[in-house]
Amino acid sequence: MRYICVHGHFYQPPRENPSLEAIEVQDSAYPYHDWNERVTAECYARNAVSRILDSEERIVEMVNNYSRMSFNFGPTLLSWLEAKAKSVYDAIVEADRASQQTFGGHGSAMAQAYNHMIMPLANRRDKVTQVRWGIRDFQHRFGRMPEGMWLPETAVDMETLDVLAEHGIKFTVLAPRQARRVRRRTGRGWKDVSGARIDPSRAYLQRLSSRRQINLFFYDGPISQAVAFEGLLSSGERFAERLISGFSDARDWPQMVHIATDGETYGHHHKFGEMALTYALQHIQSNQLAEITNYGQYLERHPPDHFVEILPNTSWSCEHGIERWRTNCGCNTGRGWSQEWRAPLREALDWLRDSLATPYAQNAAALLKEPWQARDSYIDVILDRSPESLDRFFSQHATRELDHNDRVRALKLLELQRHALLMYTSCGWFFDELSGLETVQVIHYAGRAVQLAQELFGDNLEGQFIDHLRKAKSNLPEHGDGGQIYEKWVKPAVVDMKKLAAHYAISSVFEPYGDDTRIYCYDAHREAYTANTVGKMRLAVGRARFNSEITRETAGYAFGVLHTGDHNVRAGVADSHGDGDFEQLVQHLSDAFSRADAAEVTRLIDERFGQQVYSLKSLFKDEQRKIVGLVIEETLAEALNAYKGIYDHHAPLIRFLNALGIPLPPAFQAAATQALNGQLRLAFGRPDLDIEGMRGLLKEASSINVALDVEGLEYAIRRRVEQSACHLANDRPGLEGLKKLNRLLELVTSLPFPINLWKTQNVVYGWLKKPEEQPGTSVPVEPSAADVWRHEVQQLKEHLRLQTLK
Repeated sequence: MRYICVHGHFYQPPRENPSLEAIEVQDSAYPYHDWNERVTAECYARNAVSRILDSEERIVEMVNNYSRMSFNFGPTLLSWLEAKAKSVYDAIVEADRASQQTFGGHGSAMAQAYNHMIMPLANRRDKVTQVRWGIRDFQHRFGRMPEGMWLPETAVDMETLDVLAEHGIKFTVLAPRQARRVRRRTGRGWKDVSGARIDPSRAYLQRLSSRRQINLFFYDGPISQAVAFEGLLSSGERFAERLISGFSDARDWPQMVHIATDGETYGHHHKFGEMALTYALQHIQSNQLAEITNYGQYLERHPPDHFVEILPNTSWSCEHGIERWRTNCGCNTGRGWSQEWRAPLREALDWLRDSLATPYAQNAAALLKEPWQARDSYIDVILDRSPESLDRFFSQHATRELDHNDRVRALKLLELQRHALLMYTSCGWFFDELSGLETVQVIHYAGRAVQLAQELFGDNLEGQFIDHLRKAKSNLPEHGDGGQIYEKWVKPAVVDMKKLAAHYAISSVFEPYGDDTRIYCYDAHREAYTANTVGKMRLAVGRARFNSEITRETAGYAFGVLHTGDHNVRAGVADSHGDGDFEQLVQHLSDAFSRADAAEVTRLIDERFGQQVYSLKSLFKDEQRKIVGLVIEETLAEALNAYKGIYDHHAPLIRFLNALGIPLPPAFQAAATQALNGQLRLAFGRPDLDIEGMRGLLKEASSINVALDVEGLEYAIRRRVEQSACHLANDRPGLEGLKKLNRLLELVTSLPFPINLWKTQNVVYGWLKKPEEQPGTSVPVEPSAADVWRHEVQQLKEHLRLQTLK
């Protein structure tokens, strides 16, 4: 009667631009686009296809860890995975289905309070919305009612537990230090278990003032700590032994050793941690050391026979309760900075929330029957923004048949409330500095709420909010305070329709659009467009209509853009002119442009579109990077050729100096580094790979001790190998495709740095498990060809360390 349960809390701080509903490029995640993408590669994807190795470290089997553990994913993270990493998302959903088969009808997935808000610091209305949104999001994705719900940072109070129980949640998981006292259900005497002294091996029942009750589990603190912070995942065998050590012969009840950590522990925080988890669970199960289970199954088999009383206003990551999210309590990451900014930041957001509540309720009452119930139901629109979904929502909640403008206003009101919830995401207070990414992100959400409030109510809310933010002081003099941070980073990132039109206009000069274009959460329909080129100069004049998928707001604008070469762009945007005015504008601009009179074109743009000037700085970040790349591509090629010329001319001298052990002069070192890294990048980007040529470049770089751009080159080579593997598995290139992949892998094994072949192994493993080694065709029937085929397949398995089937 011994059980093991491993819980992973999988969550990423939200990172999207609230105006675009998308994550823009994050340089700190290089070579990935953003941190969600990077952590997915290092953790979420790896746990979906984890490895079991043999004694020679060859892959014997690939398993989905999610189907064997308990887990929860933050709803905002699942939304991103569904859009950006669909195969990983599908594996997570499928794991819950599989776990129901394994664990007696109890799925391993738990829900989560929607956007990781610290629940004890929320008012009851916000608690209810967080729980309802979390449940509805879970039902939408997993197709069932959740049994358990994870509380962000396991932060808890009695009201939060009551809201969970009210909404049908059967259990949650807490840290051992969050228990105050326990007693048998049949007894009367309470036992003090404060200070993390509760026995974690059973379930407990918490009675609530509303006469409801909820089941609670308290995870094993020491083992969880060892997994997260003490390197236990360096050995799967040691991990299994430590889990088993949690059992005690002194217990005479069905005991469960269960741990809970951040899910990112398995692969992101600890490389190969997902494999340690796979091995540990496999070892325990195959040797019958304990039964692997999840919370729902254990609870059904062994209902609690003890009551518990929690310590309210406590959490798993703050020794001081929940002070980490509202005061300078001393909890930080050790950089020596003050966190006095935490209290005034929370006070500023509380002021904003309360300032928005009354005008929201008053304005929404004219459009929605019950404004706060409508907010609770708005999750259905967030999950499905189709016209049909909107019709269903308004048919249920609208006070009457709403016209387009009324619908826009209602959606803006609801979006205002969504961002007033998102701005309380816990990460905003967790780290050390006010100007940190996570803290700025919650201020971005507040900024979006302020923008919508000013559009709806027309008051000077922004100025008052900035005054409140000024009370939060940064540790860094250059950032000053929260008000300066808002002005520096939040305000410029806010997008309105005019700024969207400017982005569309400028980017159209470099990458022409069709009649209908998607720009993040907006649709653009081109009504008229003309473009002219004279030498390096380009002129674009057009008219387009824009529509927000989120609020259904629409607006039409005319625009003119002059590109005089390189990074020099000047654009103007104004409300859409009538047909006659627009045609006259096109004629005047085209006439001046045909004379190459840039000054006159500039004057006309300023005259017709006003003095607000847009440039490359006005582009959204990803498109800005892309277009700047196009602008400087020719210049970079010239620079690379210059470095290559210097290096080629002086290569004999460079080799001679290196042979003598004389340090290269900085100019020679720079030329060699840029020339060889540049040539390698170009070589790996060519459609037809010159493998011998690349080997020569690598040998040359090694001979003169050139520092390779390992991270950038590894990423480029890895993607090239993955493309070749996918081509083999999906496009049926036959023997030539198989040989090509093998030659590429031979090059990989000779590189002076390792290449991550994880995805390639997944693709080939799946291909080898199919009924035929070459899907869609037959294995060559001629003996000689069949022998070559088998030899190449065997080589492929050896390159990828696969011991599987054929």
